Order: sequence, then C-alpha cells, then structure tokens
Amino acid sequence: MFGFFKKSAKKDSPAEQKDSAVDAQDLNTATTQVPQDPESGQRKDAVDHDAPTEVAPAGLSDEQIEPPTDVASPGDSPPESAPQGESPVAPVAHDASTEVPPVPAPVAPAPKLSWRDRLKAGLNRTRLNLAGMFGLRKIDEELLEDIESTLLMADCGIEATTHLIGALRTRWKRDGLETADQLREALVEELTAILAPLEATLDVTTHKPFIIMVAGINGSGKTTSIGKLAKWYQGQGKKVLLAAGDTFRAAAREQLMTWGERNGVDVIAQESGDPAAVVFDAVNAAKARGIDVVLADTAGRLPTQSHLMDEIAKVRRVITKVDPTAPHEVLLVLDANIGQNALAQVKSFDAAVKVTGLVITKLDGTAKGGILAAIARQCPKPLRFIGVGEGIDDLRPFQAREFVDALFAKSESQKPRA
Repeated sequence: MFGFFKKSAKKDSPAEQKDSAVDAQDLNTATTQVPQDPESGQRKDAVDHDAPTEVAPAGLSDEQIEPPTDVASPGDSPPESAPQGESPVAPVAHDASTEVPPVPAPVAPAPKLSWRDRLKAGLNRTRLNLAGMFGLRKIDEELLEDIESTLLMADCGIEATTHLIGALRTRWKRDGLETADQLREALVEELTAILAPLEATLDVTTHKPFIIMVAGINGSGKTTSIGKLAKWYQGQGKKVLLAAGDTFRAAAREQLMTWGERNGVDVIAQESGDPAAVVFDAVNAAKARGIDVVLADTAGRLPTQSHLMDEIAKVRRVITKVDPTAPHEVLLVLDANIGQNALAQVKSFDAAVKVTGLVITKLDGTAKGGILAAIARQCPKPLRFIGVGEGIDDLRPFQAREFVDALFAKSESQKPRA
C-alpha cells in the first residue's frame, strides 16, 4: 500500500505531464476518444490525476488546449476579452414548458345591434319558418296550406289565420299572382293591415302627474318593464316617480328600488302593507313634487283567481279617490311566450281594471310573435310598447310595419348576390 503512495508521489517527466494535461483536457470536453501517448503512439490506459489542469504545460499553445465552449461551468468568470460593461452569456437550453406565452391583443367589444336587428333576432323562430316557404315556386293550394300551418304554429290563432289565408287566396285570383314571392308581399301587406290599429303612441302630456297603473301576472316582466319605462320617459325629459305597490311578491319592492337607483328615480315604498295605500302615497307625493309620470306597480295576479283580481280593482278605486281622472293609463304586461293564454289574460284583466294598453315582453328569440295578430282580431287593445331583451333600452313603442318587416326580413344567406 505504502509503495503505491510513493509511486504516485514521484515527479512526472515533461512528456508525462504533457500527456496528463491532454487527458485532463479530454475529460473536461466530455469526449469519448481514448488519449494516445505522443511519443509511442500507443493508447494510454490510465490517466494521471496529479497532472495540473488549470495551467497549460510548457510546449503546448493555447490553441491546442482550448477550454470547452458548449457548456459553461457554474462560477466561471467572464473572459478578459469581453467588452467593457458586458458579460458573455452562456447558452442556456430552452425549455418549451417555461416559455411565457405571448399576451393576446385586447378584443374590441362587439358593436351593439340596432333596434331593427334586435327585433329581427327576437322574431327569428317564426321568421325562419316563413322564409323557407317562399321563393320562385308556383302558387298553389299546397303553398297556402303550408302558410296556414306556419301561422297557426306562430300563435296567430284560428281567427287571424283564417282571415289572412282568405285574403291571400282572394289576391291570388284577383291580381293574377304567380310566384310565392309575390304571395309573400301580399301577406306582408295583409298582416300590417291587421296590426296597424294596435299602433297608438301613449301621450303622457294630457295630465300632470300622468298616472300609469301597471298590471300583469308574476313572471310576465312587469316590474322590469316599469324600470325600462322609467328610463324611456326620462329620455323624453319627464320627471318620473315609481310606486312599489307589489307588496305580496317576495323581493318585488327591492327589485323596483334597484331600478330606481339605476335610473336615479325616487321610489315610494313600504316594508309591508296595503298596495292601495302605497299607490295613494305615491300619487300625493307626485303632486307635491311636480312629477310628470307616476308608474305604479301592482301585485301580480292570476286571472283565474277572482278574489286576487279584486285587490287590483281596489288599487284603481283608491287612485280615483286621489285624482278623479286617474288612472290615466292601465298597462297590462304580457309574456310573448305564453301563446293563446295571452288572450285570456287580456279579457280577465280588462274586466277587473279596464285595460287601456298593452306591453308585450320577451320577444327574445323563443317567442313566435303571432300572438299580436290574435290579439288584434279578438280583443284589440293599443299595443304601447314591445320588449326584445333584458337591456334597459330594449323596450320601444310598437310600430306595425317595423314589426312585420322584421318578421319577414331575409337573412344574409337568402339575399341574392350582386
């Protein structure tokens, strides 16, 4: 054992030092070549680890012993040849998992649709059904039957549908119509003629305050419509006051107060109590404050429950005691999705509170729209406003031709190419 240490401590010859330096350099560069003895040309099977590795031995140039350039050792100092103020950066292997993804560009908000486009979207269900029947096909009884079925499925009702089909058949024979597109134009004109009597703008300048009593079943959109009407009349320069007369439905008072906050409108409300008393206080407050329009919410009632309908009749009687000319308008809010049941509601509420105008809500893509024709034929009442969505501006006065044009508007794919 001691002999081994003595042998290791023996001073190497310059040739052996040269070999050891080369061997050490080869190990640092991580090559797989076995070093050879420069004198004998034989393979060296052993490496003398005592040979110096930091300083190149005499007789070898810097070019012959180059430090590895592809791997940087931790702690290595930058070379003296580096430019002042700059340090060489060792290449680093990139890991795709650590790369920061590029920040996406901000997406511009979609432009708000016009009222006409929103109305078209709200009537999309019936509009698409009608669009598929017309074109260049010849007019025959089969086409008339298809139109009749589509109108019935759109909630037009039997009476309105029968009237429209009879008018189309008459014009087909009388005017010599030949194509389905010509019959389509005739249907647009006939349907507009049916709906035109419903178009009547509500004039709120005849009294001050102008008192509007709003009725409707729960879920029809009554309270939401009041908030939108408040916004509409504010846009007309009117001072508006809300009366939270629906004291029976849970959170109805809080919902109306929220709409009041959104519009900056005062709300007369009580924690609980008689709906008629709330409306009574609201009318008196409106007179004292110089309010232009009072929108009075009432408790939602089912038209089949007469004892509940009597509560709404009581509200009307109380309003009349405060102002013998009031209420100046009784609006009934109807859900466009309830179909023929809307006719029953109009008749029941009219008997209880004398309905003077209608508001149709939720024309939002699922509604069929034909109920307006049914109302026009069976129990015509002025249609003051229609709503096409949940936005605060999604309630507008009804215009018959605008409604019919949206119902029969062609989609982009159906329009002829130039």
